[in-house]
Amino acid sequence: MTAAPQSPWHEATVVRVAPLTPRIVSVFLSAPVRPPIAGQHLVVRLTAPDGYAAQRSYSIASSPDAELIELAIEKFEDGEVSPFFHEVVRPGDAIEVRGPLGGHFVWRAEEGGPLLLVAGGSGIAPLMAMVRAWRDAASSTPVLLLLSARGWDDLAFRDELIALQARTPLFSFVAATTREAARREGDLGRRFDAAALQSALRQWGQAPQHAYVCGANRFVEAMATGLIEAGVPAARILTERYGGAG
Repeated sequence: MTAAPQSPWHEATVVRVAPLTPRIVSVFLSAPVRPPIAGQHLVVRLTAPDGYAAQRSYSIASSPDAELIELAIEKFEDGEVSPFFHEVVRPGDAIEVRGPLGGHFVWRAEEGGPLLLVAGGSGIAPLMAMVRAWRDAASSTPVLLLLSARGWDDLAFRDELIALQARTPLFSFVAATTREAARREGDLGRRFDAAALQSALRQWGQAPQHAYVCGANRFVEAMATGLIEAGVPAARILTERYGGAG
């Protein structure tokens, strides 16, 4: 007798929800799934009492070694899933998840570097998983993270990244705030462009062997083009995009 196929969906429990920025929350889940590789995502499915189901993919921000899975979820007013995590969900709630998934936009400590990470808004999530995996592995790989957001308070994981930079010489963090003046020396009070990317790479003094870019479509397109213009070979650039024109 042939056994019934095992469902790819698992029940996860919401342990806590914490604000990251005015528009992004961290959702911490306990789920019976395999540890992720940094850069992977989960698919979340919500089912209404009438049977209607909506699902979305969210990148995992936590380290593969973390006890809980952390998702950084940005609220979209017309979204079917994100408002639930901002307005409705409570600790102890059960949701359905599938994954972790994805094998292209991932990084393992043994892959080394130097490692260049470029994020726009909530696109920081999979790159944050890479930063945390790098930290937990005590890797000797140099890392440069470039993060763009509208303002200082919109920089997700900002304090954690600043603290990591302060105690770890191999880690460099540059923030670009597109609607506010820069708050720190070395940061930008404007958008990243080809010239800004070239300047950041010169100051870093490393030739990236791996470059990851994640954010909205137009941001990713502009940054990938800018990196090529800055001399980073296209074959070394991996991109991941989410919907929207931001």
